[in-house]
Amino acid sequence: MRTPRQAARIVVLSPSGSVFLFRENNIEVGIHWLPPGGGMDPGETPEECVRRELREETGWTDLEPQRLLCTWEHDFTHEGIPVRQHEHIYVTAGPHREPVLEAPGIHWQWVSPERLATLGEPLWPPRLPDLLAGAQAGPVHFGLVT
Repeated sequence: MRTPRQAARIVVLSPSGSVFLFRENNIEVGIHWLPPGGGMDPGETPEECVRRELREETGWTDLEPQRLLCTWEHDFTHEGIPVRQHEHIYVTAGPHREPVLEAPGIHWQWVSPERLATLGEPLWPPRLPDLLAGAQAGPVHFGLVT
């Protein structure tokens, strides 16, 4: 049985279309790329979560979630606990800049749209290049992705 966990992330797009991502290494998942974000605190909305996480992980306080891009669920182990994480993924536009804060051991990078499609390592959420290139009318709800 996996513990339910709510999370939210925010995809930051630069004026040139590059995406700000972290490269992480999870013992279960391995190396993967993902936008800033994380678990929601009790009583916190997804929008509040992405604002807080963006501030904690980059020091940026001037960006707001503009629209919900997608939702998805996935299973992994978080701090030794098997979880089924439901994520809200938002998108926003922002300047191409370095983080004000840099957490030790976390590698970040602005990734061009061309490179995003050919990273060669898993990317969370799934199909991110397609989602950013598409003109879908509203958010895509993937459900459980294994």
